[in-house]
Amino acid sequence: MNCSILSLDLGENGFSGKIPRWISEGLPNLLILRLRSNLFSGEIPPEICGLSELHIVDLSHNDLRGPIPSCVGNLTGLKVEVTDIRNPRYQGQLTVVAKGRQLQYRQTLYLVNSFDLSDNRLSGEIPSGLADLVKLGTLNLSVNGLVGEIPPSIGNLDVLETLDLSRNRISGRIPPGMTAMTKLSHLDLSHNNLSGKIPTANQFQSFNDPSMYEGNSGLCGVPLTKLCPGDGEPSHSPDANTDQKDEEDDEDRLDRLWLFLSIGLGFIIGFWGVC
Repeated sequence: MNCSILSLDLGENGFSGKIPRWISEGLPNLLILRLRSNLFSGEIPPEICGLSELHIVDLSHNDLRGPIPSCVGNLTGLKVEVTDIRNPRYQGQLTVVAKGRQLQYRQTLYLVNSFDLSDNRLSGEIPSGLADLVKLGTLNLSVNGLVGEIPPSIGNLDVLETLDLSRNRISGRIPPGMTAMTKLSHLDLSHNNLSGKIPTANQFQSFNDPSMYEGNSGLCGVPLTKLCPGDGEPSHSPDANTDQKDEEDDEDRLDRLWLFLSIGLGFIIGFWGVC
């Protein structure tokens, strides 16, 4: 079977069972695969990587288990930019979760590049191949059981706008290369096992909400209240300096008072002696 279907949207239904392995052979031209909010179980078949033209993948809110296929870097549709905007295959509308909310796209659907596997039971590490999907705009792997570290090469996703890795068991440091993701506007790394200092360069300067980092006991630095080693408070805070200055002024006033009293008393005694 070989169909010319370009969009498969079975979201918000009660479909169950496993995602069929014949999907790449049966639907080779598929651009959109949306199976969110169903009861699909089992592993994500690596055959999905054969759908080279996919640019929207939404398998969220299912019961999928096992690792994310290491071949995801082969999804060419998430690596190249669409140039023919008049192509009729992009007609239609679709609701996509991005930037923490549901957005509906119509005329600009061809510009949407999204990979959403959130709210499943996936395990294993984040495959480094995801960093090859350089045209990704949304990457959501939240609410799973992913372990290991965030791939250092994730900074290659320099057009990424949404990154949600919350509620996993990811460890290690936040890669410094992530500061190169200057288009990032929605970030959530909360409730993991991350540690070290939060980056402060470029786009990270605008992330002032502590909730995007909460639940990581090893993280420190702005915007959290936990200081990193070497970032201790200065030995004399402005308030302390003010208090110290006030004390010195009081001492000066007391010294002057004793001086005046001594002079006055000496004058009185001397005058009395002359008399």
